[in-house]
Amino acid sequence: MAGKKKKPDALQGTLDLVVLKTLSREPQHGYSIAARIQQVTDDALRVEEGSLYPALHRMEQAGWIAAEWRITENSRRARIYRLTRAGQKRLNEEEAKWGRLRDAVAKLLRFA
Repeated sequence: MAGKKKKPDALQGTLDLVVLKTLSREPQHGYSIAARIQQVTDDALRVEEGSLYPALHRMEQAGWIAAEWRITENSRRARIYRLTRAGQKRLNEEEAKWGRLRDAVAKLLRFA
């Protein structure tokens, strides 16, 4: 693969958090979830299709999100995902865990 250098996977371990947080705003289809994450992070985070859809399926199986087929504003059929009550609880847990990790790393950077 000459030419294009692959970015490290910054989302490893945080995919659930960013997807659940994105869905906490409003129900969305897969492409718009990925686009929103990319937009909000100014292109710093990208969720590839090969990671997103298996994660959505796994989260649906866990009961954190629910999905239904709808017709979009472009008159296309799309699977729309929404956060469930269990998903909101999971999001709260993940945000708390991320906050503890962020604080620990900040301390390490200050005092190490």
